[in-house]
Amino acid sequence: MGAAGSECRLIVAIIPARGGSKRIPRKNIINFCDKPLIAWTIEAARECGLFQRIIVSTDDAEIASIAVECGAEVPFRRDRYADDQTPVSVVTVHALEQLRDSLGEEYESVIQLMPNCPLRRGPDISDAYRHFAGSGSHFQISCFKFGWMNPWWANTIDEGGRPTALFPEMMKKRSQDLPDLYCPSGAIWIANAHALRESKTFYGESHTFYPIDWKAAVDIDTNEDLQFAVAVYNAYFSVS
Repeated sequence: MGAAGSECRLIVAIIPARGGSKRIPRKNIINFCDKPLIAWTIEAARECGLFQRIIVSTDDAEIASIAVECGAEVPFRRDRYADDQTPVSVVTVHALEQLRDSLGEEYESVIQLMPNCPLRRGPDISDAYRHFAGSGSHFQISCFKFGWMNPWWANTIDEGGRPTALFPEMMKKRSQDLPDLYCPSGAIWIANAHALRESKTFYGESHTFYPIDWKAAVDIDTNEDLQFAVAVYNAYFSVS
């Protein structure tokens, strides 16, 4: 049940975008393939057609202005949790609370879309939500299957170059005989809004993973990630 006087709506998109990124300064609005990075996520959210609102949660005036120009809403500025220590789930919970307290709106479901995942598109979001709606889960986290980088064969290396296998029993197995492994991606995280407010994390009880295409899962945190994402875009998405 919503708070007294609140209006219950179906789905809201929350795009967390603080201004103080360190590894790539001003990361959320840097140029990515001729658009601000955040524009790609806003366009994907608009394209899927699921949302009553597409909310950018930011502490930064320039990010807010660009987000509005790209078709999102910034009905309030983030008044806390703008540091690099707070889990992003907490930021999304706070945005839900701001929607309730400032606008009197409650939502059944929330989809968190990180702006540093520019290659996930509208159909990726629609497909993920369709799976979530039919799953009975309260929390669904996007992931992708590892390919040629096989974590089963991971090693640490000491100062002398001597390796220590993390999974020594797997080192002698053929790759085709090993179980598939999956890595979470920040591209599309979905939750029942009430359950998320209670748990304060998308990794709530009985959370599930939902595999998406590895290209949609590309996540930019470093300059090397950025170069890789541009290369993937040019190879798979660019129209000549």
